[in-house]
Amino acid sequence: MNLNQVTFPVSNMNKAVSFYQLLGFSLIVDTPHYARFECPMGDSTFSLSLEPEPITHGAVIHFEHSELDNWVNELIAKGVKFTQMPTDEAYLWREAVLFDPSGNKLKLYWAGDNRVNPPWRV
Repeated sequence: MNLNQVTFPVSNMNKAVSFYQLLGFSLIVDTPHYARFECPMGDSTFSLSLEPEPITHGAVIHFEHSELDNWVNELIAKGVKFTQMPTDEAYLWREAVLFDPSGNKLKLYWAGDNRVNPPWRV
């Protein structure tokens, strides 16, 4: 089994699509109410769904990149705002935090082998 598809709720499709394209994802499906993206590495995809009701956020979306600091610096140069710059966390991941235009929380991170094999793995 492999987790591949996650759908994020958005309140403004045009702003959301532009934001995720700015982050470097490739748009592969584009409709007024639904969009899907491919990640630049691997074969993962994710989608956006336009929601008519106010959005309640509970999930945090993680995107991993081995060159995290360079990626963050490239995004800052493009005008992307971060609420946390890359920080070494106690759980051995290096993370930066930002929000998409609909308020979905994103963590851009690098964990290396600690993603699936932390020292406390069961």
